[in-house]
Amino acid sequence: MDVAALAALLRETEEHHGFYEATAPEHDWWDWYAAYMTAREQGRAPDEAAADAALHMDALRR
Repeated sequence: MDVAALAALLRETEEHHGFYEATAPEHDWWDWYAAYMTAREQGRAPDEAAADAALHMDALRR
């Protein structure tokens, strides 16, 4: 991935994380970012990646 593509993915990730963060319990943002970005790199759509990241965060809290 080149720098421009990574920057775009980070910006997209930040936008989607904002929706999650507004209602989520306290968490480490990097855990959500990592799950979201991994899902996007695997071809998941943004909404699917956000759902995957939320599930990942739920698993961490258990």
